[in-house]
Amino acid sequence: MGDVRVGMFALGAQTAGAVAQRRDTLARMVDGGIDHVCVGDHVSFFVGAGSDGLIAAASLLSLDAELPVYLGLYLLPLRHPVPVARQLASIAEFAPGRLTFGVGIGGEDRHEIEICGVDPSTRGRRMDESIEVLRALAGGEPVRFEGEFFALQDAVILPAPAPRIPLVVGGRSDAAVRRAARLGDGWLGIWVSPRRYATVVEQISEEASTAGRDPHGFEHAINVWCGFADTREAARVLLADGMQTFYQMPFEPFERYSPYGTPAEVAEFIRPYIEAGCSAVNVIPCAENAETAIEAVGELRRLLAPRP
Repeated sequence: MGDVRVGMFALGAQTAGAVAQRRDTLARMVDGGIDHVCVGDHVSFFVGAGSDGLIAAASLLSLDAELPVYLGLYLLPLRHPVPVARQLASIAEFAPGRLTFGVGIGGEDRHEIEICGVDPSTRGRRMDESIEVLRALAGGEPVRFEGEFFALQDAVILPAPAPRIPLVVGGRSDAAVRRAARLGDGWLGIWVSPRRYATVVEQISEEASTAGRDPHGFEHAINVWCGFADTREAARVLLADGMQTFYQMPFEPFERYSPYGTPAEVAEFIRPYIEAGCSAVNVIPCAENAETAIEAVGELRRLLAPRP
């Protein structure tokens, strides 16, 4: 398990006045041994909440000179791929090799998709075209593309990102798994059992090989909500409150995929995913406060992947 990386989603206010607070939070994450900071992406989620994932990633990359950022997941079908390619190239200029770009189609809030002018039924096809365009533009050569949604004539984005930014595909559907095998550099799962996780990893390997791609360089990850406290009862309350507030749904349907308790108890829950092929764990922590969350995720990191 020494190759496992453990990160956590950024905590704290996202206002201009909180810059010093966020910088201090990142420093404490580094001191705690956490491998990377994670950010999400939503345009207008249920009650209008959200944060642009690439802007958030750029902000965090600028606040700390070394800590990598894992964007999981960016709702790529809601954007045009050419401006996204420029944003990625710009980030690669000032933070080369420090961004992992996870993409997904969304799904919990169809209204969010509709108000962006996108027919929810077209998200998968738009995603496929968008990834193809991003991959082509990342090469730095003129791109011509004729698709159902996008048509490009000699589009160029320079300088090309160097090193190349890993593009990880998220989603639980069979279509998302096939997309990860054909177009991605790995898969990001959520709300799946360890058995299902292992099946997907094997399926991606087989389908990538069939498509003439080498799956050995793929990195598979998981986003996991975790509750941390001294007792399982207290941790469950924190986790349930956090998830119900975010998803506007009861906690119970998520409970079997969402560990809670001490870091040791959470580590026991996560180990089967690592044995199934997961090499990056992105923790969404619910704890009494940010300091407790950072300490808990740092301890989880030490339990899952002790350094020599």
